[in-house]
Amino acid sequence: MDEQALLGLNPNADADFRQRALAYFEQLKISQDAWQVCAEALAQSIYSDDHIKFFCFQVLEHQVKFKYSELTEVQQQLIRETLITWLQAQMLNPQPEKTFIRNKAAQVFALLFVTEYLTKWPKFFFDILSVVDLNPRGVDMYLRILMAVDAELVDRDVVHTSEASYYFTLTLEARRNTLLKDTMREQCIPSLVESWYQILQNYQYNNSELTCQCLEVVGAYVSWIDLSLIANERFINMLLGHMSVEVLREEACDCLFEIVNKGMDPIDKTKLVESLCQVLQSAGLFSIDQEDDVDFLARFSKLVNGMGQALIASWTKLIKNGDMKSAQDTLQAIEAKVALMLQLLIHEDDDISSNIIGFCYDYLHILKQLSALSDQQKANVEAIMLAVMKKLTYDEEYNFENEGEDEAMFVEYRKQLKLLLDRLAQVSPELLLASVRRVFNTTLQNWQTTRFMEVEVAIRLLYMLAEALPVSHGAHFSGDVTKATALQDMMRTLVTSGVSAYQHTSVTLEFFETVVRYEKFFAVEPQHIPTVLMAFLDHRGLRHTSPKVRSRTAYLFSRFVKSLNKQMNPFIEDVLNRIQDLMELSPPENGYQALLSSDDQLFIYETAGVLIVNSEYSAERKQVLMRNLLTPLMEKFKVLLEKLIMAQDEDRQMALADCLNHAVGFASRTSKAFSNKQTVKQCGCSEVYLDCLQTFLPALSCPLQKEVLRSGVRTFLHRMIICLEEEVLPFIPSASEHMLKDCEAKDLQEFIPLINQITAKFKTQVSPFLQQMFMPLLHAIFEVLLLPAEENDQSAALEKQMLRRSYFAFLQTVTGSGMSEVIANQGAENVERVLFTVIQGAVDYPDPIAQKTCFIILSKLVELWGGKDGPVGFADFVYKHIVPACFLAPLKQTFDLADAQTVLALSECAVTLKTIHLKRGPECIQYLQQEYLPSLQVAPEIIQ
Repeated sequence: MDEQALLGLNPNADADFRQRALAYFEQLKISQDAWQVCAEALAQSIYSDDHIKFFCFQVLEHQVKFKYSELTEVQQQLIRETLITWLQAQMLNPQPEKTFIRNKAAQVFALLFVTEYLTKWPKFFFDILSVVDLNPRGVDMYLRILMAVDAELVDRDVVHTSEASYYFTLTLEARRNTLLKDTMREQCIPSLVESWYQILQNYQYNNSELTCQCLEVVGAYVSWIDLSLIANERFINMLLGHMSVEVLREEACDCLFEIVNKGMDPIDKTKLVESLCQVLQSAGLFSIDQEDDVDFLARFSKLVNGMGQALIASWTKLIKNGDMKSAQDTLQAIEAKVALMLQLLIHEDDDISSNIIGFCYDYLHILKQLSALSDQQKANVEAIMLAVMKKLTYDEEYNFENEGEDEAMFVEYRKQLKLLLDRLAQVSPELLLASVRRVFNTTLQNWQTTRFMEVEVAIRLLYMLAEALPVSHGAHFSGDVTKATALQDMMRTLVTSGVSAYQHTSVTLEFFETVVRYEKFFAVEPQHIPTVLMAFLDHRGLRHTSPKVRSRTAYLFSRFVKSLNKQMNPFIEDVLNRIQDLMELSPPENGYQALLSSDDQLFIYETAGVLIVNSEYSAERKQVLMRNLLTPLMEKFKVLLEKLIMAQDEDRQMALADCLNHAVGFASRTSKAFSNKQTVKQCGCSEVYLDCLQTFLPALSCPLQKEVLRSGVRTFLHRMIICLEEEVLPFIPSASEHMLKDCEAKDLQEFIPLINQITAKFKTQVSPFLQQMFMPLLHAIFEVLLLPAEENDQSAALEKQMLRRSYFAFLQTVTGSGMSEVIANQGAENVERVLFTVIQGAVDYPDPIAQKTCFIILSKLVELWGGKDGPVGFADFVYKHIVPACFLAPLKQTFDLADAQTVLALSECAVTLKTIHLKRGPECIQYLQQEYLPSLQVAPEIIQ
């Protein structure tokens, strides 16, 4: 072996050596006999370096996995012998191999098993067992091999194949795996189970590591072997014995969980679970102590959850089968576990609690199906409800300013609890409402002296009721009087109690979230609107010390104002005055720290727009207010643009360009307030936005920071096409001219949708403009597409592909908007060039999205020009180029019919042929029969 290259296997080796080692590995994989060198090195323990041993196993693994069938009988026998020799050496070596080597060896054994067990090595396990006997190192390898075999046969997480042939190979693998498992069940599983029992008995008191490994094997195999081999007195008694041994009980728990999880007859399952429970209970495992080992309790909770869900699954099947007597017995068994379930649900450790939620959820589902609940069942529902309320509470350690992994886990856990709360609402909505009301009122009466987490959870519960007790369109305050009154009372308490002033971000945020969630309350009691508006506008909301609160409040404030609509009328000018300082464009000058980020300011601008547009003011007044809102932006924009043109430093240029972009974005955002009923024209605001356009367009000719500036102005133009309609048209030609100057693929890609929008909206109105800019746009596109790019430059290739798609989308829009004359009037040479690019797109580029668009364009052109009165020479083009394209595209190797987009392209290809036939009639059939298909050497009988 290349000793120099092997040095690179060490993780501490430098990059050059590592690169050389990698190249050497690739070389050995291709080599015919390199695996033999590696096999010899392993069998004779030539190398002591762990990384080299691992490397040798990798080479062998590759050989077995991909090239095994190429080997002769003798060579295959050599691999078997090598592995057995290596295994024998394990028991004699002074030191055991590192874990990563043992795992890799086990993988190679498992691959060989899958390949050879059914044919050449039926005694695979017996050979291994005869070598290892009860030697601890041998047993360790035997158990690792068993786990690797299970992973090959059962583990759904192992993806063995590439995506393209995935499903076919998966079916073959599934068949092979089923055959392997069937053969194992017949030939060796009883012996394997016996060996596990011997290992457990032998090592349970003196080698916890091996015992745990063996329990893991039993748990893995139990899902697909005969359960009676494991679920019998001697095995179960041993496992239950392990439940009281500290170092074994977690694995024993998992093993019992797998046994309980095994699919079986519902009556047998109930008996199995009940017998297990009796023994666990008599061993004292059902009395949960908060101080107990939490890792074990988390596993135990998972086991109880499994037993509970298994019983519920049995109950469901028995009800379905109409066996009411057995179903009743099973229900009693379920009820008997509820007390234990509650102990685990309320446990202070969230992992333990989280593991039992499935049982809890399914139990509530049973109660939901019963016609009436017993007193005990009602008490259970109430106990679950109290547990959920308690567990929703934040603990002292939760870090609100810097949320990490623990915080994220608690947020996920809270989502699980919310599902429980929703299920509780389905079982007993009255009880849930009454419980929440009690907790809410008690807490808010004394919020000043109550801990933040309790205040937060009280408001949170009110918030959660909105989804737990669903109504259509948020109409919580009408309909059912009891519910409406309760919610109305709680909302009134929330907004009048002063709790919005609580000094903790979680309470503040929950207050605003809840106010917005129940915005319909303010239609019933509008007298509270000023109180809530002030909370939004002062130090409790948009001016809070926490950036997180300010940011979220900006969004919620915008939603609040939108939802109140006309009820905001009395407060409009006051609110606009109060938010004025929050809308200042933050210049990139040193030290100026704005309260809101530019993203948050977008919401404030949108809110201001909504207030003005939805007001009951006259059009003149609306125009004045909108001008007051947008003039500062325009003035600042002019000043900043001049500064940018003068700026020398690139960082300063970027900061100024960002600021200019924000100004355009804010103006854009105000226009979101307009609707079909309240158009820009009706509100008298056209002039203001036209002024904005005139202010912003000069930025397109700025030579600095083109990408940022163009992107902002383009977005504004998109909005103005919708809002100003034809009033925007005079600005389009000069804007387009600037945007087409020295542009790159991305610029063009983003500019084309703007032209498409104009074309689709104004159609023939913009025909002269389109005819004028058609070829300049195409020249710009072709220029970029023809730029040479490096062969392996993925991003450049992708940009070109996206640009090509945009180009074809543009042609599709033009032809689809009934403006084919735009193309026809470009002169014969240009028309021909365009048509050839479409043919090329349909056939030559392996991009099904572009191909589909090209066939849509072709069939549209055939529909428009393919008749007897079409342009001169087009019929000829149809036969010489479009018809062949319809046959050549699907014949390409890259045309993959397993891909959904390709199927759509094929469908459009067929539509194109059909359209040709419709327009040209029998002549088309004649051409195919007599000229085109014979030219492809298609047999006459197939043609007919």
